[in-house]
Amino acid sequence: MIRDREAWRRWEARWQRGHPADPEENFRVFQTLLEMARAVGAWPPSNPLEGLEVDIALARKVNTYVQPPGSAGQGA
Repeated sequence: MIRDREAWRRWEARWQRGHPADPEENFRVFQTLLEMARAVGAWPPSNPLEGLEVDIALARKVNTYVQPPGSAGQGA
C-alpha cells in the first residue's frame, strides 16, 4: 500500500524522466508474450467473451471512487 502518495508521484515522475517510452521495445515485448501465449495454447481463447461479466463487474468496482472516512469536505 502506498502511504505517501506525493512521494510516490515524485518518484514516478523522476523514473519516467529517466526512462523515456520506447514504442519499438514495447512492441517487441508484446510480440514475445503473444508468441509465448500461443506456444502454451493460451491464445487465442476458445471463447473470447467468457468471463466478460466478471471483468466488467471488477472494472466497475475498481473504477469507483469511495471517499475515505474522515475526509469529508476535502478534495480528492
